[in-house]
Amino acid sequence: MDKLNRYREILRYIVHEYGKHKPRNGQIEVEIVIDPERDHYEVQHIGWQGVRRVLGSVIHLDIIDGKVWIQHDGTNRPVADALLEAGVPREDIVLGFHPPEVRQYTEFAAA
Repeated sequence: MDKLNRYREILRYIVHEYGKHKPRNGQIEVEIVIDPERDHYEVQHIGWQGVRRVLGSVIHLDIIDGKVWIQHDGTNRPVADALLEAGVPREDIVLGFHPPEVRQYTEFAAA
C-alpha cells in the first residue's frame, strides 16, 4: 500500500475512534465526516446543551501534498499522538492550527 492510501486508512480509523466518544452533557450527537475525494476527515458535535446550540469541529484533519494536516484538535487526547502511534512520522504531520511562522519551532513539519 502506498503512503497516501495508508494515511487515508489511518485517518479513517482515527476519526471513527474519536467519534465513539459522545459528550455527556446535553443532547449532542457526533458526526463523522469523511470526504475521500478531497482528503478531508472531521468529527463534529451537533445538538443542544440546555438552551445553547452546539455545532463545531472536534477534530479536523486533511491530507495536503502528502502530509497530514491537523487543522483543529479540540480534544484532551492529542490527535498528533494518535497519528504518531499509528505510524505517521513527525515530518509528515503539520500542526495547521499554529501560524506558519510558529510551526518551525514545533517537533513537527512546518508545511
